[in-house]
Amino acid sequence: MSVVTAALIQLAINDDEPVDVRVARTVELTADAAADADLVVLPELWHIGAFALALAREHAQTLEGPIVTRMRAVAAEAGTWIHAGSIVEAASDGRYFNTSVVINADGEIAATYRKMHLFGFDAGERSVMSEGEGLVVVDTVVGSTGLATCYDLRFPELFRAMVAKGAQSFLMPSGWPSARIGHWSLLARARAVENQAYVFACNEVGTHAGVRLGGRSVIIDPRGEVLAEAGTGEEVIAAAVDLDRVTEWRREFPVLADRRI
Repeated sequence: MSVVTAALIQLAINDDEPVDVRVARTVELTADAAADADLVVLPELWHIGAFALALAREHAQTLEGPIVTRMRAVAAEAGTWIHAGSIVEAASDGRYFNTSVVINADGEIAATYRKMHLFGFDAGERSVMSEGEGLVVVDTVVGSTGLATCYDLRFPELFRAMVAKGAQSFLMPSGWPSARIGHWSLLARARAVENQAYVFACNEVGTHAGVRLGGRSVIIDPRGEVLAEAGTGEEVIAAAVDLDRVTEWRREFPVLADRRI
């Protein structure tokens, strides 16, 4: 089908909510959203909070662990695609990754993406997790879809490379702070405009590990028009997206054909 409904769950993540309580609450929110959407997207590291890195290894799981298993069950029950945000993945080689998981409408894992650009410079994420390698572009209910996570947004070459592999849309969970939320809004639109692609960017709100998160989750069309945008509280936003708009706009304004690098 050409027109589908996408929903983004902008979670509030605060220090006073236990991880197990948040996981249970988020599974319920995801099931509710999936009842009316073809695609549901969650934020980055929502089980612990994107900046709560002291909890990262303690709450790491494999892709066969309870979080992914429960989200697979929700997807299968609703017949809905779910981008389960990202979790701290405990890999079989002993390393840890910030890993996004995309689940199809049959409840099967369609793709995973280990975050390539870890935030925090010489500290931060890099102190507890390893960098991922390789682009991920997967066919989903929103077309050929590139996967990115939060800080990746600042690296346009990553998105351009995914377009070269056929990407028509981007799914991006995030934990972007209030202090730089203007950059978030600007760069998300820029990635949509320059690549003539849909952007589904799902952020967090709340305060954890001393950092206030900025919200402003957003769905942007290939012309850079904002179809839905959240505020700074917990909420679910949704929009109907027409997949034909990507092909039509790229044909009408064929800027990508003029790439020279």
